[in-house]
Amino acid sequence: MPEQDLAAPAPTVVTQTKELFSWHAYARPFKKRNREFFTTVLAVAFLLAVIFFTIGGVLPVVVIISLVFLVYVLSTIAPEQAEHKITTRGMVFAGKTYFWEELTRFWMAERFGSELLIVETTRLPGRIEFVINLEDKEKVKEIMQEYLTNEEAAPTFLDKAASWLSRRIPLEA
Repeated sequence: MPEQDLAAPAPTVVTQTKELFSWHAYARPFKKRNREFFTTVLAVAFLLAVIFFTIGGVLPVVVIISLVFLVYVLSTIAPEQAEHKITTRGMVFAGKTYFWEELTRFWMAERFGSELLIVETTRLPGRIEFVINLEDKEKVKEIMQEYLTNEEAAPTFLDKAASWLSRRIPLEA
Protein backbone atom coordinates (compact mmCIF):
# COMPACT_ATOMS: atom_id res chain seq x y z
CA MET A 1 0.00 0.00 0.00
CA PRO A 2 1.63 3.29 -1.07
CA GLU A 3 2.20 5.86 1.58
CA GLN A 4 0.23 9.02 1.23
CA ASP A 5 1.94 12.33 1.70
CA LEU A 6 0.07 13.92 4.54
CA ALA A 7 0.96 17.56 4.25
CA ALA A 8 -0.03 19.80 7.08
CA PRO A 9 -2.99 22.01 6.25
CA ALA A 10 -2.15 25.58 5.39
CA PRO A 11 -2.44 27.84 8.41
CA THR A 12 -5.48 30.04 8.50
CA VAL A 13 -4.60 33.71 8.44
CA VAL A 14 -6.79 35.64 10.82
CA THR A 15 -7.02 39.34 10.12
CA GLN A 16 -8.17 41.60 12.87
CA THR A 17 -11.04 43.86 12.02
CA LYS A 18 -9.93 47.46 12.15
CA GLU A 19 -12.39 50.32 11.82
CA LEU A 20 -11.22 52.66 9.06
CA PHE A 21 -14.04 55.20 9.22
CA SER A 22 -17.48 55.52 10.78
CA TRP A 23 -20.27 58.06 10.66
CA HIS A 24 -23.84 58.59 11.82
CA ALA A 25 -26.47 59.49 9.24
CA TYR A 26 -30.07 58.78 8.31
CA ALA A 27 -30.79 55.20 7.26
CA ARG A 28 -32.31 56.42 3.95
CA PRO A 29 -32.63 59.66 2.00
CA PHE A 30 -35.57 61.71 3.21
CA LYS A 31 -37.52 64.68 1.91
CA LYS A 32 -40.52 66.13 3.70
CA ARG A 33 -43.38 66.38 1.19
CA ASN A 34 -45.99 69.10 0.95
CA ARG A 35 -49.76 68.99 0.55
CA GLU A 36 -49.57 69.38 -3.24
CA PHE A 37 -47.53 66.17 -3.50
CA PHE A 38 -50.08 64.13 -1.53
CA THR A 39 -53.00 65.63 -3.49
CA THR A 40 -51.36 64.61 -6.76
CA VAL A 41 -50.56 61.12 -5.46
CA LEU A 42 -54.16 60.63 -4.31
CA ALA A 43 -55.56 61.87 -7.65
CA VAL A 44 -53.34 59.53 -9.67
CA ALA A 45 -54.09 56.63 -7.30
CA PHE A 46 -57.84 57.26 -7.55
CA LEU A 47 -57.74 57.24 -11.37
CA LEU A 48 -55.67 54.05 -11.40
CA ALA A 49 -57.98 52.45 -8.81
CA VAL A 50 -61.06 53.16 -10.95
CA ILE A 51 -59.37 51.75 -14.06
CA PHE A 52 -58.07 48.63 -12.29
CA PHE A 53 -61.39 48.06 -10.50
CA THR A 54 -63.22 47.88 -13.85
CA ILE A 55 -60.57 45.54 -15.26
CA GLY A 56 -59.63 43.28 -12.38
CA GLY A 57 -61.88 43.79 -9.39
CA VAL A 58 -61.03 44.69 -5.82
CA LEU A 59 -57.56 43.17 -5.36
CA PRO A 60 -55.66 45.66 -7.58
CA VAL A 61 -57.40 48.51 -5.72
CA VAL A 62 -56.19 47.10 -2.39
CA VAL A 63 -52.63 47.00 -3.78
CA ILE A 64 -52.90 50.66 -4.90
CA ILE A 65 -54.21 51.70 -1.47
CA SER A 66 -51.28 49.86 0.15
CA LEU A 67 -48.79 51.65 -2.09
CA VAL A 68 -50.34 55.05 -1.32
CA PHE A 69 -50.06 54.29 2.39
CA LEU A 70 -46.40 53.29 1.93
CA VAL A 71 -45.66 56.56 0.08
CA TYR A 72 -47.40 58.51 2.85
CA VAL A 73 -45.44 56.82 5.64
CA LEU A 74 -42.06 57.11 3.88
CA SER A 75 -42.72 60.78 3.09
CA THR A 76 -43.89 61.91 6.53
CA ILE A 77 -41.84 59.90 9.04
CA ALA A 78 -38.14 60.75 9.16
CA PRO A 79 -35.82 57.73 9.18
CA GLU A 80 -33.78 56.84 12.24
CA GLN A 81 -30.11 57.68 12.62
CA ALA A 82 -27.86 54.71 11.90
CA GLU A 83 -24.16 54.11 12.42
CA HIS A 84 -22.26 53.15 9.28
CA LYS A 85 -18.70 51.80 9.30
CA ILE A 86 -15.97 50.97 6.83
CA THR A 87 -13.64 48.30 8.21
CA THR A 88 -10.74 46.26 6.89
CA ARG A 89 -13.13 43.33 6.36
CA GLY A 90 -16.05 45.16 4.77
CA MET A 91 -18.84 47.63 5.44
CA VAL A 92 -21.35 47.73 8.28
CA PHE A 93 -24.79 49.14 7.53
CA ALA A 94 -26.97 49.54 10.63
CA GLY A 95 -25.33 46.54 12.32
CA LYS A 96 -25.27 44.24 9.25
CA THR A 97 -21.83 43.41 7.84
CA TYR A 98 -21.14 43.13 4.11
CA PHE A 99 -17.70 41.65 3.40
CA TRP A 100 -15.48 43.04 0.64
CA GLU A 101 -15.75 39.72 -1.24
CA GLU A 102 -19.51 40.33 -1.59
CA LEU A 103 -19.15 43.91 -2.86
CA THR A 104 -18.33 44.71 -6.48
CA ARG A 105 -18.27 48.48 -7.10
CA PHE A 106 -19.40 51.80 -5.71
CA TRP A 107 -20.34 55.31 -6.81
CA MET A 108 -21.58 58.56 -5.34
CA ALA A 109 -24.98 60.09 -6.07
CA GLU A 110 -27.34 62.74 -4.75
CA ARG A 111 -31.03 62.29 -3.96
CA PHE A 112 -33.45 64.54 -2.03
CA GLY A 113 -30.56 66.80 -1.03
CA SER A 114 -28.62 63.93 0.57
CA GLU A 115 -25.24 62.63 -0.57
CA LEU A 116 -25.32 58.87 -1.15
CA LEU A 117 -22.66 56.19 -1.32
CA ILE A 118 -24.13 53.39 -3.43
CA VAL A 119 -22.44 49.99 -3.21
CA GLU A 120 -23.34 47.07 -5.46
CA THR A 121 -23.43 43.61 -3.86
CA THR A 122 -23.39 40.06 -5.20
CA ARG A 123 -26.19 39.04 -2.83
CA LEU A 124 -29.57 40.49 -2.04
CA PRO A 125 -30.53 43.37 -1.97
CA GLY A 126 -28.15 44.02 -4.90
CA ARG A 127 -27.42 47.62 -3.94
CA ILE A 128 -26.89 49.29 -0.59
CA GLU A 129 -27.31 53.03 -0.23
CA PHE A 130 -25.44 54.78 2.56
CA VAL A 131 -26.37 58.38 3.35
CA ILE A 132 -23.11 60.22 3.96
CA ASN A 133 -22.35 63.64 5.36
CA LEU A 134 -21.13 66.15 2.79
CA GLU A 135 -17.93 66.88 4.74
CA ASP A 136 -17.07 63.14 4.83
CA LYS A 137 -17.59 62.51 1.10
CA GLU A 138 -13.95 62.74 -0.04
CA LYS A 139 -12.62 60.74 2.93
CA VAL A 140 -15.15 57.94 2.30
CA LYS A 141 -14.38 57.94 -1.43
CA GLU A 142 -10.63 57.72 -0.76
CA ILE A 143 -11.05 54.71 1.57
CA MET A 144 -13.51 52.95 -0.74
CA GLN A 145 -11.16 53.22 -3.73
CA GLU A 146 -8.63 51.08 -1.88
CA TYR A 147 -11.07 48.14 -1.88
CA LEU A 148 -13.58 48.62 -4.73
CA THR A 149 -13.82 50.12 -8.21
CA ASN A 150 -15.43 53.56 -8.46
CA GLU A 151 -17.75 52.91 -11.40
CA GLU A 152 -21.37 53.95 -11.77
CA ALA A 153 -23.74 51.25 -12.99
CA ALA A 154 -25.57 51.80 -16.25
CA PRO A 155 -29.26 52.60 -15.70
CA THR A 156 -31.49 49.53 -15.85
CA PHE A 157 -34.82 49.40 -17.66
CA LEU A 158 -36.58 50.11 -14.37
CA ASP A 159 -34.34 53.15 -13.71
CA LYS A 160 -35.07 54.52 -17.18
CA ALA A 161 -38.81 53.90 -16.82
CA ALA A 162 -38.95 55.62 -13.42
CA SER A 163 -37.00 58.60 -14.77
CA TRP A 164 -39.27 58.88 -17.81
CA LEU A 165 -42.39 58.65 -15.64
CA SER A 166 -41.17 61.26 -13.17
CA ARG A 167 -40.50 63.68 -16.05
CA ARG A 168 -43.96 63.09 -17.57
CA ILE A 169 -45.97 63.14 -14.33
CA PRO A 170 -44.36 65.57 -11.88
CA LEU A 171 -45.80 64.99 -8.41
CA GLU A 172 -44.41 68.29 -7.13
CA ALA A 173 -43.87 71.67 -8.69
